[in-house]
Amino acid sequence: MRLRRGIAIAVVAGGGAVTTMLVGLVTNAVSDESRWPGWLGWLQEHAWFSFVVLGVTMAGLTALLAGLSETRPPTPPGRPEDGAGPGAAQVLRSLPRDTAAFTDRAAELERLVGSVRASQERGEGLPVHVIDGMPGVGKTTFAVHAGHLLSERFPDGQLFVNLNGHTPGRTPVQASEALASLLAAAGVPTQQIPVGDDVGAVTEARAAMWRSRLAGKKALLILDNAASYRQLEPLLPGGSGCLVLVTSRKRLVANEEVVMSVDALPPDHAVELFVRLSGRPADALGRDVVDELVRLCGCLPLGVSLLAARLRHHPSWSAEDLRGRLVAARDRLGELRAGERAVTATFDLSYRDLAPERQHFFRQLGVFPGTDLDPHVGAALAEVSVVVARRHLEALYDDHLIDEQPGSRYRLHDLLRDYARGLAAEGDSMDHVQAVQRVCTYYLAALAVANGQTVRSGAAVPPAPDDTSRVETPVLESRADALSWLETERANILACVRRANGLALYDLVVRLAAAMAPFLRQAGPWDQAVALHRTAAEAARHTGDQRARGDALAELGVVRRFMAAYPQAIEALNDAVTAYEAVDDRRGKAEALNQLGIVWYLTADNEDAARAQTEALALYRELGYRLGQANALADLGMTHRQMSRFDAAVEAQTEALAIYRELGDRYGEANSLRDLGVVHSLMGTYDLAARHHQEAFDIYLELDDRVHQAYALNELGVVRRLTGDIEAARTAHSQALTHFTELGERFGRANSIRHLGVVERVTGDAAEAIRLLEEALGAYRELGSRGGEAASLSELGVARGIVRERDGAIEAFQRGLEILRGLGDRCGEAEALNHWGMLLLTSDEPTAARRHFGQALTLARDIRCPLEEARALEGIGRCDSTVDGPGHGVDSLRAAVTVYRRLGVSASVDDIERLLV
Repeated sequence: MRLRRGIAIAVVAGGGAVTTMLVGLVTNAVSDESRWPGWLGWLQEHAWFSFVVLGVTMAGLTALLAGLSETRPPTPPGRPEDGAGPGAAQVLRSLPRDTAAFTDRAAELERLVGSVRASQERGEGLPVHVIDGMPGVGKTTFAVHAGHLLSERFPDGQLFVNLNGHTPGRTPVQASEALASLLAAAGVPTQQIPVGDDVGAVTEARAAMWRSRLAGKKALLILDNAASYRQLEPLLPGGSGCLVLVTSRKRLVANEEVVMSVDALPPDHAVELFVRLSGRPADALGRDVVDELVRLCGCLPLGVSLLAARLRHHPSWSAEDLRGRLVAARDRLGELRAGERAVTATFDLSYRDLAPERQHFFRQLGVFPGTDLDPHVGAALAEVSVVVARRHLEALYDDHLIDEQPGSRYRLHDLLRDYARGLAAEGDSMDHVQAVQRVCTYYLAALAVANGQTVRSGAAVPPAPDDTSRVETPVLESRADALSWLETERANILACVRRANGLALYDLVVRLAAAMAPFLRQAGPWDQAVALHRTAAEAARHTGDQRARGDALAELGVVRRFMAAYPQAIEALNDAVTAYEAVDDRRGKAEALNQLGIVWYLTADNEDAARAQTEALALYRELGYRLGQANALADLGMTHRQMSRFDAAVEAQTEALAIYRELGDRYGEANSLRDLGVVHSLMGTYDLAARHHQEAFDIYLELDDRVHQAYALNELGVVRRLTGDIEAARTAHSQALTHFTELGERFGRANSIRHLGVVERVTGDAAEAIRLLEEALGAYRELGSRGGEAASLSELGVARGIVRERDGAIEAFQRGLEILRGLGDRCGEAEALNHWGMLLLTSDEPTAARRHFGQALTLARDIRCPLEEARALEGIGRCDSTVDGPGHGVDSLRAAVTVYRRLGVSASVDDIERLLV
């Protein structure tokens, strides 16, 4: 199911804990089965044109509303599993279908429709409409029917969310969870939805994103089965054009609400509904008997529907026969309260009318930990074939004992769920446990099929259990099918994990968590994944399985890294290494070390990162695991690049590229090509850099990955600028900016703006350059990107120097150098020193300028960064010429010309040759 979005909405939801969530999005790009090694290079920018490091304090706002690819998340940066990038927007319509059982509630409908119409005609904000009433009275049916009637007034979409306020066996949905579902349904990639440990901050951030998403829209939202006003308040849109209908058994009152109580049907309406659903002429039923039937079930639509269905399915019964059976059922249930007895008696009558095998099937539905299900789940619960399960479900639907949901799925009404659970509890308690075991085993088998379609080629996939040979799994023929199934079943699988954990079925908990890990890595929300893997780690501790505990801790560390909770990630991964060592699991240890290396890379702990990746690489080579070798080499290559060890970076990345090509891993190939392009740019081999970036771009184009296309365009633009093709550079950065803006990718957008600022500075528009660079600087600071901040400050220093803001320029250089030295970015440091030296030279301070150029020259030669070497040589030559007069500094200037010519930087060559003449 693909829902492509092209609307970019950048959300800023201030506050440290909230704003910091954005890092989760970008660091997700290096998530694992995968770790798209090249992407890490985009996360830390040590030079003026490579990418920026994300700050270690981030844990909050994964802003970026890009639009949903696959009705679950679209492609996040660096995630090959995530499918294609977003495209055109679509209107969301997720209301359940209107029911034929709806009977006349003209007064209530007229009041609701009239209220909405009047508010819209007056241009007023639409109030929240709360529909309350007792169980079984038809609140949800009324809300859905009203939603369909009003749908044309809300063309931007109609959404339905069940808040489980009174669902047996389920805790009410927390506001933060409901917001995550709404944001995903409305087009926000779930891995970009705010996450974090502070539930209040996360809820606030998600609510802000949700309000922003609906700003200016006309949408209808039905919040069904609310437990409290506190639960639903964060879900309310901020705009005045959206209508919210809330159903609840409680009376939820707030000043801005319109409260509508839905009572039992008037007797005449209940009789009308009964006659219509029974399929018999009214005069053949006997009005007095029908009057008594609807009175006995309290005139509740649910009870009336069940009674009428009983009569329709028994042509030989008379209405009097039905009345006798109902009276007997009510007598058996005499200990219940009047309202409960009325409707539960109809349940009992309907249940006892089922064949024994269907009764068994119905009881098993009550055991199911999730909410809605399909025939495959029904088959697993009841130990029948999918064909038989489908027949049972369709028959129960015809009998009004279950409701049909979109996508050929079914669910029990809350009261019927409670009734079925009660019936199941009357039997053997082990039957309950075995049913949970069966459905968990089914999900393990189905997850193995789904992971086979979605997990990166060559990555480890949790195998199906040995006892699944008789389990029927859904047909998932494509990646899109698998992702759709995973998103649909996510809540049910997690509910099964919780139930299994409560029943001490720890082995199933561990295996389900491992099987869900690949999907949750890419789809999020990551706080949900954190809870799952913590549960799995504790379950493994109960079983004494150290390998499984290591797996759970390693997954926990990966997710913590996505959330930019780096200290917690390191703690979990170190614990995973210890667990793997206890059982001599070298593959697991290598994976955990590789992940530790990535965390240390992101925090600029380069020596630790290199040590961890080197150790992981050695283990992978011992094991002969080729994908692991490629990942470790690629990550090691980026660490070398970050440390300005360019030859070592090229060697490692080239070997990684060869393995990715051997494995047919196109994403790995593209990412290694891209990082090689970055390194070659730093080394001054611009033709080779441009070729690598173009090859990477072509692969991303083939994979329909717009995010990475944009990153490749930015890198191509940098190479074009450095080789003097300014207009080509402007075009590339402008195209990248358009992509990032449409996708809502704020980090990439900041990079494009910064690069365009440099283009404006080079072409002589210093004022526009300052405007763009200050915009980029603000974005980087908001994202916590120290590398991006340093690169922007360095360029701002140059631009401010041009407009003679000397103090502001020096301040920018000082702050930028401080950050660059903290990151260990020697190439970026050399560039900033050269820029500062040029400022001092033009400010008639040649002696101080020469010191800066001298420091830059030493750094550039040490790390073999030829562009900065040439700039330093040019600066030294100009200083000597200024201090000592014409004829001095010639050797330095000629040496600079030699390097510039080798690099193909013709403009600089011309400038120096004019000076020499």
